[in-house]
Amino acid sequence: MAVFEKAGMGDRDGGAGMSFRSSAGVPTPIPPASRTEAPASALPFEAFLDVVRDAPLISIDLIVKNPANEVLLGLRRNEPAAGFWFVPGGRVLKNETLDAAFERLTQAELGITRPRQDALFYGVWEHFYGSNAGRVAGFGTHYVVLAYQLTLDAAMLCLPQAEQHQQYRWALPEVIAAQSGIHHHSRAYFK
Repeated sequence: MAVFEKAGMGDRDGGAGMSFRSSAGVPTPIPPASRTEAPASALPFEAFLDVVRDAPLISIDLIVKNPANEVLLGLRRNEPAAGFWFVPGGRVLKNETLDAAFERLTQAELGITRPRQDALFYGVWEHFYGSNAGRVAGFGTHYVVLAYQLTLDAAMLCLPQAEQHQQYRWALPEVIAAQSGIHHHSRAYFK
């Protein structure tokens, strides 16, 4: 009888490179084609709030720098963190690979699609908020955040004035680290 033990996960492939070690010690990758694929989807809002109340969310933060080393910030409209300057980003959807989420989020947040391999992985962070997207009393939001750094020319971007941010600005990392109007989760990237 073979015994299987989780050995690791590929960083760039959203888990497609997950391998297992058998009792013989031979790594065996699980090819992406063997996984059951379903289209990425967002939950209906009430179901989403149930998840926010009961589980952490996975998200990607985009630390976008221009050639002058300034970082892009957006003034958030929505909870959590409404009214604060924050780096762009968003949630990973159910059945969405990290690569697909990265491309969707760069398009939605920056107006251009970029592949994840163009970014530098900046680490895993935890964000805890006392509020939630529904502004429902009694529970906050917990994110497990995968942060990535991109360097892009501001002229390449087509920043949306949409539901997430009411305006944008560029700031140097040392300014971000010191300003109270910038959310502490975004400031933490530069301390």
